[in-house]
Amino acid sequence: MKKSALRGSLLLLLTSLIWGFAFTAQRAGMDAMRPVSFNGLRNVISGLCLTAFTAVTDRRGSAGRPAQSPENKRALLIGGICCGVMLAAASTLQQMGLVYTSAGKGGFITALYVVLVPVTNWLLFHKKPGKWILLSILMAVGGLFLLCLPRGEGFSLNKGDLMVIGCAVCFTGQILCVDHFAALTDPVHLSRNQFLVCGALCMIAALLTEPISTEGIRAALIPMLYAGVLSGAVGYTLQMVGQRDVNPTLASMIMCLESVFAVLGGAVLLGERMTPREGFGCIVMFAAVILAQLSS
Repeated sequence: MKKSALRGSLLLLLTSLIWGFAFTAQRAGMDAMRPVSFNGLRNVISGLCLTAFTAVTDRRGSAGRPAQSPENKRALLIGGICCGVMLAAASTLQQMGLVYTSAGKGGFITALYVVLVPVTNWLLFHKKPGKWILLSILMAVGGLFLLCLPRGEGFSLNKGDLMVIGCAVCFTGQILCVDHFAALTDPVHLSRNQFLVCGALCMIAALLTEPISTEGIRAALIPMLYAGVLSGAVGYTLQMVGQRDVNPTLASMIMCLESVFAVLGGAVLLGERMTPREGFGCIVMFAAVILAQLSS
């Protein structure tokens, strides 16, 4: 493995750790705020943090950054919009879903993007995946069935589970957008633009659909700061920097480990426990994730 690819993989591993424990922070934030409001404010915090950071680094100058040619600027603008729209949809669906499902469960369902990324890459960009991808998809669906459906119930999904499935689809789009645009421009600036777009969209939706109170903001301040500064500004920027040197299938494999950290965070910090059936479903989904990566 090239040194740059190893560095990118380690950055993505750190990203998955930060994101995994963010599920716990997001659930805690729901005790005081409505989901879209929480999501909008955390993304605004992320955008403001990166705006301040890039203002300082731009003033000092940064060696190794791409020249801001018209092509770079266009990629930065279009990329920020595309990544921001996808992130707004994904994070809003995830945040709303976590109102109705557990942190660990939400983390594992979100990890479906590890299967969706190579399949979408194949369908849209003709980058053919390995021959075992179909089997990994079937395994992931089987694991999702065990994880989401309690024994004895009919074939129905919790509405929170369905929202998080939609989140996985949108995160697939975000990962592929990052894969394309991060190679064309500076990833930190791209991350900043992504959050400015995402934060604006989410706050508009929040103002139209939910009440926002100063009491709720104060009560959710610590989870919001974790989600905004660490999970958002730090985590997503690490994703963009790491993905520059790692192919999207491998990147999705590494980042799906957030589900493992989500389960750990839910167990340690929230006292959540999975049933044996749900635990087996998680094992099957994790095996599907590994198979998808090995076959790519």
